[in-house]
Amino acid sequence: MAFFIVVSPFIFKMHEYVSSDPDATLNFLGITIDKNGFPNINVYIWFLLGKVVPLYLLLIWFFTCKHWWYHIILIPILMYAFQIFEGVISEDDYIDTENILWILPFCMIVIPFVYFVRVKLYDKHVHGIDLEAMDAELKALHAKQQSGQDDKVNETVSTDSSTSIEEDLTEKTSNKALGELVKQFRTAMRSFLNL
Repeated sequence: MAFFIVVSPFIFKMHEYVSSDPDATLNFLGITIDKNGFPNINVYIWFLLGKVVPLYLLLIWFFTCKHWWYHIILIPILMYAFQIFEGVISEDDYIDTENILWILPFCMIVIPFVYFVRVKLYDKHVHGIDLEAMDAELKALHAKQQSGQDDKVNETVSTDSSTSIEEDLTEKTSNKALGELVKQFRTAMRSFLNL
């Protein structure tokens, strides 16, 4: 992968070694490539390399990215793939015109998915809300209550009280999150006023 990243500028400039003759063709691995509606094969190869090089660089990035938002890279990958498809397969005189209509349904799936992941991570790391840990703690407390192993829990949690353990945890978590937001707001205001 590192080799392909290093040679990408040279691959992009390969069009300079192709003939500018309007009637020229290119044989590559047994495939005959003509100008395909472009003024000459040089311009056609320049167009294709201008799409292929960013496409394979984005694919490398997608497969090696360890960030939570890496699925969003699929959108430009799809855009370049449709542009290549349009340039190679399409019989139209105009290219790069309607590929947004092909990408739009895919965007409607990927963007909400990435936003959902972001919200989950934001709650966990910024607000300190770990839903899995809270759920595990609630299950453990409930199991202790059911088995009668912990008398202290049975004394503190009465059946007539209007607040349950879940509400207590929610209140503590929201107070912690609110405190963090207030702290961030104070910091932002101090830096804004000290300009």
